[in-house]
Amino acid sequence: MLDIKFIRENKDLVAEGAKKKHMSVDLDRLIAVDDTRRTLLSRAEGLRAQQNVASANIAREMDNAKRNEMISDMTELKEDLKKIDEELKVVMEEWRALMVTVPNVPDISVPEGDDDADNVEVKVWGEKTKFDFEAKSHVDLMLKHDMADFERGSKVAGFRGYFLKNDGALLSWAIWQYAQQFFMAKKFIPMIVPSLVRREAFIGTGYLPQSEDDLYKTQDGDFLAGTAEVATMAYHMDDTLDKSELPKKFLSFSPCFRREAGAHGKDTRGMIRVHEFYKWEQVILCEANHEETVKWHEWLNRNTEEFIESLGIPYHTVLNCGGDLGLGQVKKYDIELWVPAEETYREISSASYFHDFQTRRLNTRYKDADGSLRFAHSLNSTAIPTPRILVSLIENFQQADGSIVIPEVLRPFMGKDVIGA
Repeated sequence: MLDIKFIRENKDLVAEGAKKKHMSVDLDRLIAVDDTRRTLLSRAEGLRAQQNVASANIAREMDNAKRNEMISDMTELKEDLKKIDEELKVVMEEWRALMVTVPNVPDISVPEGDDDADNVEVKVWGEKTKFDFEAKSHVDLMLKHDMADFERGSKVAGFRGYFLKNDGALLSWAIWQYAQQFFMAKKFIPMIVPSLVRREAFIGTGYLPQSEDDLYKTQDGDFLAGTAEVATMAYHMDDTLDKSELPKKFLSFSPCFRREAGAHGKDTRGMIRVHEFYKWEQVILCEANHEETVKWHEWLNRNTEEFIESLGIPYHTVLNCGGDLGLGQVKKYDIELWVPAEETYREISSASYFHDFQTRRLNTRYKDADGSLRFAHSLNSTAIPTPRILVSLIENFQQADGSIVIPEVLRPFMGKDVIGA
């Protein structure tokens, strides 16, 4: 959430940011409602001041007749205040609803564009894997080695359901173990976080109300998260930290769930777009300083790049265009891995920063050195998701005979060098 003072003083800038993100927001209505809110708050404050003065005067008045007259006036004042409070309650409801629709302003370095097709490549690592034989898909390879069962997955869990088994399960566990070892060397606070999360946390992180169609909702009105970011950010909801605690760096693990509501007909085979998966997520809270935020954003993204490089999988990194940014994101990188059977790159990680957009919603503050309270800045980045990474890993390391070489760093956790040798 942006500060209403910032919105009022920078209306054109906020409007241009929304336009760049291809998002619709009624700033004129918001400011009109805010004018009413401010007027009502001022009137209520004035009446409360009168009420305090009247209460003091009544306490001092010795004449009963005058005292009763003053009490009668006081009753009328209370009724006026009650009416204003009721009116303010209605106005505040609309004000809050409008405020959560205002997108964050993207960084000046964010390119123009409608969607992910307009993202800009900023880095390429590794040669695109080429074979002197016809590359098989991860689906065919996993079925060949009895690593997965998609038919029974659909029977048990419905569309996009899957079972990982044998070396498919072992390979996922090996990635988890290696990811823990790799990222914990970066001095993170490790956490296993809830996937079942209250609505307030989704509003706080900016996933609601805009992305509700892509979330699974319980009969109690709670939601299943598609990323550990939601619970991790809510961990310090309504907290006041000390500046000496910053930056706080979390490495969070959780099951994740996404309906993929807008993906009908896309990637219906395999592990690219499933409803249930697992993810390691990097989350940082840092001081409210743009240069500090930019530094940690580059660091987070580089962590995942280094992880991918250690596996030996070719990738490129793209800078997301305005139309491919979420409501709260100021800037975002995507890392995409090479998938030989499709001869294309596929997203594996996103790294974003938000300034104080999320923390203002979640009321996560810190006490500065001079004692003043400030909203922290927040950042997050995928460390690694499974089973999606299996797609590129299996396809890039396949051999002519259909066997799959295990990346060297995973072998201690896997207990073998090759699948299907």
